[in-house]
Formats: sequence, C-alpha cells, structure tokens
Amino acid sequence: MTAALSRKLDRLWVSGDPTAPQERPAKPRRTPVDLWGNYALWPIAVFLVFHRVFVLAVNGSVTDDFSTVYYALRRFHEGVPVYNETYHFVDPHYLYSPGATLFLSPLGLQTDFTVARTIFIVLNALAIICALGLLTRLFGYSLRSLIFPGAIVGAFLTEAVRNTLVFSNINGLLLLALVGYLSLLYRDRRWAAGVVLGVAILIKPIFAPLLFLPFVKANWQTIVSALAIPVFFNVLAWQFVPQAGDYVTRTMPYLGEVRDFANSSLPGIATYFGMPNWQEKFWFLVFAFIVIIGLLALLRYRNSQPLLWLVCTSSLLFAGVFFLSSLGQMYYSMLLFPLIFTVLLPRSPMRNPIAWIAAYGFLTADNWNSVEWIDTGRWFTFLLPTVGWALILVVISVTAVMWVLSEVPVRKAKAHDRLQTA
Repeated sequence: MTAALSRKLDRLWVSGDPTAPQERPAKPRRTPVDLWGNYALWPIAVFLVFHRVFVLAVNGSVTDDFSTVYYALRRFHEGVPVYNETYHFVDPHYLYSPGATLFLSPLGLQTDFTVARTIFIVLNALAIICALGLLTRLFGYSLRSLIFPGAIVGAFLTEAVRNTLVFSNINGLLLLALVGYLSLLYRDRRWAAGVVLGVAILIKPIFAPLLFLPFVKANWQTIVSALAIPVFFNVLAWQFVPQAGDYVTRTMPYLGEVRDFANSSLPGIATYFGMPNWQEKFWFLVFAFIVIIGLLALLRYRNSQPLLWLVCTSSLLFAGVFFLSSLGQMYYSMLLFPLIFTVLLPRSPMRNPIAWIAAYGFLTADNWNSVEWIDTGRWFTFLLPTVGWALILVVISVTAVMWVLSEVPVRKAKAHDRLQTA
C-alpha cells in the first residue's frame, strides 16, 4: 500500500519540461583555475578559522550561550533541578528538553569549564568545515577545487559563524546535521536520514518542519525514525532528569512568549516597535501564503531536480520559521548555507541580485550604527536579518512560480503536436 501511494505521489504534480537544465553529475569536478584559487584561498581560510576560534571565540563575549548549557548539564549530573532559572531576566536561558539534556549530558562530565568550552568551540568549528566539505561534494565539486576553501572563507566572514563560535552555541553541529540529512535523503538513505533529523529535532525543534520532505514522498521510514529519536530520549530522560516536569510547567510557557530583545522574527520586530496587532497578523498571513505557494511550486521538481528541490524547500521552511516564529536570531541563518550553494547549479533562486541582497541582510557581520544617523543606523542593523529573511522567502517562492509558468508554453506545444498528429 505504501509503495503504491509512493508511486502515485511520484506521478502527481511533476515537472515535464524537457528544456529544464539538468543537475550536475555526481562525479566531482575540478578545473585548472582551482590550482591558483587554492593558492589564494587556503591561506586566508586557515587564518580566518584560527582567528575566529582561538582569538574571538576564546576571548568570548558578554553573550554566553555555553555557560547556560554547561551549568544546566552539571546540575543534571549533580541531581539538582535543571530548570530553575528566572525567565524574566534577559540572560541566555537553558531551553533544551529533558531528552536533549540527556543526549547532551556527556558534555557536562568535563569538570573544567574552560576546557569544556574550548572543546565545544573547536567541535563546532570543525563541524562547520565538514558541513561545507559535504556541501561541496554534494553539489558535484572536488574538495581540491577552489569551491571548498572559498566556502570556508565566505562562511567564516558571516555573522552566523562568527557569533556561533563567540557565543559558543551548538549551531555548527546542527549545520552538519542538516547537511547530513539532506545528503542522506538525496541518496535515498531513508532510515539514516531519519535518525539524523531526529537528533536535530531533539536538540532544536525548529528542524521539525523538515519532516515535510519525506512526507510528500511517502518515505515513512524517515518519518518514523525521525520521530522515534526525540520520543525515546524524552521518555527515558523523564526517569533521570531531576524535576523534568518543570520543563512543561515553567520552560514551555516561556518558549511561547515573544521577547522584545535579540529577536529578529516578525513577531519580535512587531513587539519591539509596537506594531498594531492587525498589521502584524496581516503580514504574518501574507508571508505564510508566500511560503505555502513556494512549497507547492517547488514540489513539482522533487523528481526531476531532487537536489534543487531538497535544498530550496528546506531553506524556504527554515526562513519561514525564522521570520514567522516567536523567536528568530540572526545566527540561525547558518542553516541557509546550502541555499547559497545552489548558485552552482544550472537553475537556482540565488541567480538573482535580490537573493544576494537578502543574503547580505541575514549573513552580514556589518554594524551600521553611526554617530551621524543614530536611530536610523541602529534600526537598520536591527532589521537587516528580518528584511533578509523576508526577501529570501519572496525570491524563492517567486522564482519557483516562474519556473512552473515557464513550462506552460512547452505543455501547450505538446498538446498542439498531439492534436496535429491525431
């Protein structure tokens, strides 16, 4: 029954445009110019990585995501209630579920805080580099091409990578999980893809919308394994995490609140600027509609251009979550790195100048604060990721719709040929 359903879905709403550009072959590509590119880019990449990890990240910042996690895990090992924070303070809070607490608990076994933090920073930096390497291969290029060091240079110049390392959070490992999930789905490794997604959902529920990818193809193996991981760990953790029920009674209500600081989502901006409620709802519905239209248009290419579909759909879902949810932080944009790589394909939403304006908005580390334009500069800096996410939602969806509309003349020509033959 499942196989029959899958076959029916594969024939429903699919692209039939023979003129559509084909995706790159799996064989890694390398050109003579890569030699000179490597000479220039690898030294820059090495120094950028070293500076971000061993200078900026080790120095740290007022914002410290690691301490919150580390001391919560230490409380877990010591049998002290984990969820004991005062949520009306603006300090970073421990928001992981009991299951994620159990999964991450080995990190708390290291009793030296500085050693644990340094290891965590290095692991995230290595995960980012590995993810970029996997993306390079996934898009058909050799690790000896200039694409790989170029990607490292570009990534380590962004706010997302910089603040992930400086704030010492887990986003680098989550990027690796995302790329692993997309790679496994692309190669039809359904069970393994589900396990990777399940771990990502366990740590950050914002990955849950990616269940849409296997759902529309009736890949029940991926869905089952992805849901089993967080369920298993949370059920198990309820037996070990001290006062685990506090997560439901104290932490989950806080997660549903819209905070007016360090929040670039539409609800966050609306709260910060005092936007009228009707206006916030209007823009929410407009952009939710844009996301839905984009998902439906992209769905047409799930079989003919699977890599493009996987990456663009996951990026559309992520950008939608960042923009529309109660909390959107700029460094989440690291999860849009795969979208940037689609520019290497013959067909891509990134082959559009508006897309790169959007990318600048949600990836730049530039600070526009000015002594001449005090309020304007501050607001511009604050709104950059919000506008960037909004623009990329529009670009992906409009581009996908244009692809579909471009097939209309081809379908009309086919219909005309059939009539002539008849």
